[in-house]
Amino acid sequence: MGIVDEDIVRVRENADIVQVISQYTQLKRVGRRFSGLCPFHGEKSPSFSVNSEDGLYYCFGCQAKGDTITFVREKEQLDFVGAVEWLANKSNIQLRYTDANEGEDRKRRARLFDAIGTAVEWYHQRLLTSPDAGAARSYLRQRGFDGDAVRQYQMGWAPDGWDTLARSLKLSNKDLVDSGLGFVNSRSRQQDAFRGRVLFPIFDAQGRPVGFGGRILPGSTDPAKYKNSSESAVYTKSRVLYGLNWAKTTIVESDEVIVCEGYTDVIGFAQAGLPRAVATCGTALTEDHVKLLRRFARRVVLSFDADAAGQNAAARFYEWEKAHDLDVAVADLPDGVDPGELAQTDPERLAAAITNAKPFLAFRVERALAAGNLSTAEGRARTAEAALAMVAEHPDVAVRDAYVMDVADHCRLEHNIARQILAAGPKPVGSSMSPGAGRPVRRRLAERDTPEFEALKVLAARRDEIVPLIVPELFHDELYADTYGALVSHDSIPAAIAASDDEVGDLLQRLSVLDTDAEGMDVAGRLWQRYLERRVEDCVRDARMVSDPAQIRQLSEELAWFKSKIADLPEPDTRRPTVEGLLAWFNQSDGASDEG
Repeated sequence: MGIVDEDIVRVRENADIVQVISQYTQLKRVGRRFSGLCPFHGEKSPSFSVNSEDGLYYCFGCQAKGDTITFVREKEQLDFVGAVEWLANKSNIQLRYTDANEGEDRKRRARLFDAIGTAVEWYHQRLLTSPDAGAARSYLRQRGFDGDAVRQYQMGWAPDGWDTLARSLKLSNKDLVDSGLGFVNSRSRQQDAFRGRVLFPIFDAQGRPVGFGGRILPGSTDPAKYKNSSESAVYTKSRVLYGLNWAKTTIVESDEVIVCEGYTDVIGFAQAGLPRAVATCGTALTEDHVKLLRRFARRVVLSFDADAAGQNAAARFYEWEKAHDLDVAVADLPDGVDPGELAQTDPERLAAAITNAKPFLAFRVERALAAGNLSTAEGRARTAEAALAMVAEHPDVAVRDAYVMDVADHCRLEHNIARQILAAGPKPVGSSMSPGAGRPVRRRLAERDTPEFEALKVLAARRDEIVPLIVPELFHDELYADTYGALVSHDSIPAAIAASDDEVGDLLQRLSVLDTDAEGMDVAGRLWQRYLERRVEDCVRDARMVSDPAQIRQLSEELAWFKSKIADLPEPDTRRPTVEGLLAWFNQSDGASDEG
């Protein structure tokens, strides 16, 4: 099921990417491109660039990239179909669906949002005005939530009746069940999902109501202290974070998000002057949550309760930190106090816990050291090994060495001994060389002032100017070589991106928003010069390994010829004929050392 392909093409062609993005950040034309502050992360200097011709964007700060549809998906938290529909609505384009049920499914989701939204308001008004909500209002006041907080977060009260909400909303059985607001009992009667609970409505990142989290009042006989809406067509716990709809703007501005375990923790942080907290909805933090958060901020501060459950949850983050380029820290909370309580009793201490959050690696290493036995030499050695095994996972050699010295000092070991323990353990993740190989493996590269990268920039901007002057073998770096191949094999950059793997696609996306004033012939000359310099190195190396006079004479002739061409390439008067001669030589001999 989906939208008819022709309609997707029409949406892409009619969507002005500069106009769309300008709704979120101010863009200024710079040469052939547009530039501005990135709408995905906080920054003071513009690193966000837009290619209006190909409809692509790229941020050199946070690496956000894509086309118009991708941008809308990320900013509005929509799936692909939803983003196309959003753009189609802006362009007054009537969409057709490949399955008649697809359009009905979208309408059905809208009905569920409406039903849950009606319930949010019903429960909220019940809390504010109903006599049976008196105990709930007292409880919230005791927790430090006044009327303003209740209204801001649209808290509600579910009365202790079997079907009070259901009788008021008058939904069909299917809509009642599919929305998670209730169920049909064994007597075929509608029944409310929540009874006798204070409710915290849950919204998705776009601010649409998707469910509830409910808490019993003190003294209740219900064994389930907390209850959350069941998953539905609009609510998936592993992909929704409580409070993100309110906090996302502040999160983007500060490039930091605080992750809690409870709804009241989120509200407490906001009341303490830190309105950038979110919470999971009755489930552990998942990778989908992490991917969602990465769209808004790079720094994640874990603010779990300082107990074993919270610590174990934090221990899963190191892998995600590396996989999603996150800066993960752990808040320095006092033992036995959750953030919501600390917000009421000592908001300054809560703020300090975030300010003094420890880097994720430091948190793990300190746990390992605290758990060790330092009273014996054997215990100190085992403690050091456990801590250094965690240190070894960090990809930065300078960071690893700093932690090595800390661990050594803590365990009363010589620094060199600790380094030997580290070296004997697992190799750090992030090595750029394959075993036994002399050339780099494929990896993401930042822009570098090299002839290869400059040639790709010219190729992306003005392909006809440089394609006739170069050959694929001039690209020594494997990633650059594959990117060259993708560019010359496709009619457009978007088509090349669609056909490429992630690394090539990422580099193509960068190239799409870069501009260059370099002349194609000048860049081609530098590229050929670099290639010939490598051939000179090969000749010198080979000459050291042979003893046959004929071979030595041949290598000497090749060396002299390469050097003569290298001398001619920088000169404007001889550059063009030299490049043309090199092309003829290469095409004739496939790069062999033939002077003809």
